[in-house]
Amino acid sequence: MTVDPYSSSTIAIPEDHLVPRHIAIIMDGNGRWAAQRHLPRVEGHRAGIDSVRDVVETSARLGIGVLTLYAFSVENWKRPKAEIHVLMTLLKRYIRLELGTLQKNNIRFHVIGRPEALAPDVQHELQIGVEQTSRNTGMLFNIALNYGGRAEIVDAVRRVIASQTKPEELDEKRFSEFLYTANQPDPDLLIRTSGEMRVSNFLLWQIAYSEIWVTETLWPDFRRRHLLEAVVAYQKRDRRYGGIKPSPVALSVK
Repeated sequence: MTVDPYSSSTIAIPEDHLVPRHIAIIMDGNGRWAAQRHLPRVEGHRAGIDSVRDVVETSARLGIGVLTLYAFSVENWKRPKAEIHVLMTLLKRYIRLELGTLQKNNIRFHVIGRPEALAPDVQHELQIGVEQTSRNTGMLFNIALNYGGRAEIVDAVRRVIASQTKPEELDEKRFSEFLYTANQPDPDLLIRTSGEMRVSNFLLWQIAYSEIWVTETLWPDFRRRHLLEAVVAYQKRDRRYGGIKPSPVALSVK
């Protein structure tokens, strides 16, 4: 058994089950967390930073290959400008404060989505994070910014057309090479916090066979023990990818 060394609570992870290669998380519930405490919504976003730090470090230490966090969707531009400003300020602050931790844990930082639409100062901080961790060889940490699953597929189609790929040359494997997550394994496990039962336009192509784990826990309260609970639940799943396991055949001897 492998025991979580970073928590006072003990959660055993069977060694005969592999950890997910790629975990994707829809971080939901910041606003609800703040409302329950009669605080402004932005305070929920601030509190959520601690959850990001905990989950990123724990994932790296568990040996997860890729972690993708859904930070800002293409639909989030509909939110009040003041809230968007706070979100972007928190993003810049996270990169500045956590860059050393990412380096220490050999984590490579990567952005998926349409970051070119973000403010120049935000793009600058993101670029620093990407460049300074580019030589790290440990976990790949994707942050999805100005991201939409449908937008990603549209962008991929545009790249296919621009590449002049012939129709007969295009299959699912080839198409995946034009996605934001090219050369990355698809998520084995999709986690959603706050209890909502929807995928919210997140990694629509990639989660075709992902195991989904939903928790009522709001994102600011999500910690390593919740992540480990999700991993243990994943390990108990019977992943058949559309197939079936052969049933035992009864043999009779005459």
